[in-house]
Amino acid sequence: MEILVCVKQVPDTAEVKIDPVKHTVIRAGVPNIFNPFDQNALEAALQMKDADKDVKITLLSMGPDQAKDVLREGLAMGADDAYLLSDRKLGGSDTLATGYALAQAIKKLAADKGIEQFDIILCGKQAIDGDTAQVGPQIAEKLHLPQITYAADIKKDGDTLTVKRMLEDGYMTIKAHTPCLITCIKELNTPRYMSVSGVFECYSKPMTVLDYNALKDHPLIDATTIGLKGSPTNILTSFTPPQKGAGQMLEGNDMATCEKLAGILLEKHII
Repeated sequence: MEILVCVKQVPDTAEVKIDPVKHTVIRAGVPNIFNPFDQNALEAALQMKDADKDVKITLLSMGPDQAKDVLREGLAMGADDAYLLSDRKLGGSDTLATGYALAQAIKKLAADKGIEQFDIILCGKQAIDGDTAQVGPQIAEKLHLPQITYAADIKKDGDTLTVKRMLEDGYMTIKAHTPCLITCIKELNTPRYMSVSGVFECYSKPMTVLDYNALKDHPLIDATTIGLKGSPTNILTSFTPPQKGAGQMLEGNDMATCEKLAGILLEKHII
């Protein structure tokens, strides 16, 4: 079984600050990390590999050269090979252009491996820098694959997957046959740490950089659908939401306190 996991290097949002004048993200000095939800996706793949040694795991990321760091980390965790889609022509891609580029890269990787399609494509539910949760579903749409989002549990039985989806008000259980795409949430699992042997071995595992020409030559990619040209959306400004005011505390367990609380809630149209 061939599994592909999409991963992304993101700025540590706990360290991100907004320029109060320009209203842009200050990236200087902000460390980059492995997108946490993508780690959950990789862990799901690794657990399938633990249960079936014939499972092969491929990592794919799109970003600058420094994104090799998260790919190397994923290889150290147990993935088999990794690919970085990196080219200046891809710069400025919004989620639509990113989804298109990654889908085309996945087509190429499948062809290079001599398979029609990866059996399972796993993605984090969203990247913590953009929080759009759009790229995974867009990849599925471009590849004409069934998709299951917000996976909180995955059980594999041959080519059948039973997935428990988390919803706002409960859960939904869905069965799907491979090939399919699944996006993963943090409740799915606890990602493992890199092992010492894994760190040593990751440097001997293959990592390939794909540029625009690697996809264009097939041809699989259209220059008008990537980068800024292929991005119908753009960010006008970024800002820090205003802080909420201090809450009002009521103390007491008598009827008068309850009536006062009810009156406040009615005044604010909460009840």
